[in-house]
Amino acid sequence: MTTPRAIKFSLLAREQSEGAGATVRRSIGTPKLRNFTPFLMLDHFRSPPGSGFPDHPHRGQETITYILQGAVDHEDFAGNKGRIEAGDLQFMTAGRGIMHAEMPAQDVEMNDGIQLWVDLPANLKSTEPRYRDLRAGEIPVATADDGKVEVKVISGKSQGVDSIKDLAYTPVWFLDVTVQPGGKITQELPPEWNAFAYTLDGVVTFGNGKKDAGETVVPYHNVVFERDGGDVVTAHVEEGAAEPAHFIIVAGLPLDQPIVQYGPFVTTSKEAVYQAMMDFQTSSNGFERAANWESEIGKTLGRVR
Repeated sequence: MTTPRAIKFSLLAREQSEGAGATVRRSIGTPKLRNFTPFLMLDHFRSPPGSGFPDHPHRGQETITYILQGAVDHEDFAGNKGRIEAGDLQFMTAGRGIMHAEMPAQDVEMNDGIQLWVDLPANLKSTEPRYRDLRAGEIPVATADDGKVEVKVISGKSQGVDSIKDLAYTPVWFLDVTVQPGGKITQELPPEWNAFAYTLDGVVTFGNGKKDAGETVVPYHNVVFERDGGDVVTAHVEEGAAEPAHFIIVAGLPLDQPIVQYGPFVTTSKEAVYQAMMDFQTSSNGFERAANWESEIGKTLGRVR
């Protein structure tokens, strides 16, 4: 017998300005949901041509960027560059330091995606930066409930289907779920991991532990599940619903360490944050290549084709 996890709370991710001309709906990283280990931030971004996220640094975390619509170009101070398109993901490990730019495609109407920041274990905070891309065509797909449920298994496991590889240092499950009207999913979760669901389209009802009643959720809400007391998450869409529900389910291994964050620098102590700021300002200890570096894609800011 499986036991559904109870819902701790849900919150609406409200729009706010971010970067240059972009908007994000932020849920993790807000006063109500801060440092939800190992998760540091969850942004659902919308970036029209002429906006974006020009040159900026990171240290001490990983980012997972998932493109839902459009495309995003990437460039960093080590000469790495590329583009991820709809359905693609990029897993970036900032480690000891990186400076990069993320700019939306200029030849589409809108760029829409999700970026999740994940904390790094203390012993990996100074690892060398790295990237791993996952293309849409590489992602295994699981189905359930006679085809009424489809799950893109980006990382982790669903309905007996495993993801193709581990893409992050900190263990994270990341599942993209679509449930048709009348469909239901029971999704297993690793015991004791923190987990949440973020809703993108449609109306979905999540089970609420052993209670008979669930919680019905509309788009742009983060549903946070209790860490203890259950080993699955359940969700269903009413038979007469006007459209399918689309949401992500994410779970991560909690890290037993302090979180001290100043903007894009994530450390385990105030002293380490001060050191990160100094290292960036003096282009040292991992930021040597940041001195006088400017991305080419960042120069396109404001140029709309």
